[in-house]
Amino acid sequence: MALAAPCWSDNPPVDAGKQVLGEPIPAPPPAPTPAWTKWFNPETAPFIPVPLISADPNSGLTLGLIPTWVTTDDNHNVSRIVAPDILYNPDFGFGVHARIFSFSSADEQWSMVAGIKQSVEREFDGEYQIGRSREGRWTINYSLIYDRDGTTRFFGIGNQTRQRAQTNYTSQQEFGQVQIGLNLNHTWQILYTVHLQVVDVLPGTLSGVPSIETRFPGNLGTDQQLLNRVSLVYDTRDDLTIPTHGMQWVAYVGAAARGGLINDSSYSEVGIDGRAFWPLTPDTLLATHLSLRYMPTVRDVPFWGLSGIGGGESVIGGEQPLRGFGAGRFYDRNSFSTTVELRHRAFTFDAVTTKLDIEVAPFVDLGRVFSRTSTNPLDHLHPVAGVGFRGIARPFVVGYVDVGYGRDGAAVFTGLNYPF
Repeated sequence: MALAAPCWSDNPPVDAGKQVLGEPIPAPPPAPTPAWTKWFNPETAPFIPVPLISADPNSGLTLGLIPTWVTTDDNHNVSRIVAPDILYNPDFGFGVHARIFSFSSADEQWSMVAGIKQSVEREFDGEYQIGRSREGRWTINYSLIYDRDGTTRFFGIGNQTRQRAQTNYTSQQEFGQVQIGLNLNHTWQILYTVHLQVVDVLPGTLSGVPSIETRFPGNLGTDQQLLNRVSLVYDTRDDLTIPTHGMQWVAYVGAAARGGLINDSSYSEVGIDGRAFWPLTPDTLLATHLSLRYMPTVRDVPFWGLSGIGGGESVIGGEQPLRGFGAGRFYDRNSFSTTVELRHRAFTFDAVTTKLDIEVAPFVDLGRVFSRTSTNPLDHLHPVAGVGFRGIARPFVVGYVDVGYGRDGAAVFTGLNYPF
């Protein structure tokens, strides 16, 4: 039987699902993205999951998580942060914190932090600031703190105290402060500070570290001090939180007394604190800090009321940073501290509704304490070298991890704001 030849038409039928000759194969539809993956994408996550890893010399290793909610305004500037946490520390067990930071404007800000751990430690820190930009006549800052800290250390008095003299005590502190600034203009300010501080030095609770009364008897007990201070402030910084150029110099005198009254137990203070910022490139600036404090008269002052260096923060008229040592590492009547940092913005990425700058900052800290006014403050300095890593959400927020190395070994500090 002969087979009939096929008959082709101009438009042959095409079966469904078969490719027409010469046309590209359509790409298959993308697989749906699992909903949970948005939690790990900084651009779409409902909050920023910030790991909490702290290992400073006093607190030891603390691990946890800080889920951080960030609210921004129409200009994508941070206006509020809510950042609770859950953490674990081998010495004090599990703990939680509640934090809220409100940045109503460059002129008005407030914050509250409260926390508790399974044993020993409790804290509350509230602050309200108005007139920060110094555009008006007055600047006012209120602070209220309750802190029960089981990690505090005391090594004795002097610049050459040894690590083997280390003792532990529990510090319970109530602190209230008001600062009132009279703004002569945008650059010059006369600042009055009054604060009342009540500190209970209680026996230590850390295993493996002697309690303070075993080596330094007589330091346990309760003391209170009322401080009055007047400062002259010269400030040309372009921003109070994240400066990129300018400087601030503060010269101050003050007097304090135990028991809340000016009496024979009072001490006096005089000092200067300066910080300056020089841009080197659009992404790099040189930041420097210097602090010198003298206590001309000292009568029966508790050790925590003396000048101190150590830790990762700078307080004008108070403790100064030395980031290879824990807070309160060195105490004496007078103190000198200086720091140089090279702050470089490494990269920027989107996070939730704002942008985060990641900054790398190698630094050098130098400092000492001394008892005699005639002592050269530049002799026998304790050197520390290290590097800082900062996450910056402009214009108000800086989170940091600073790693330093000094005579006692390595130290790691975490927290908010620059060290100076």
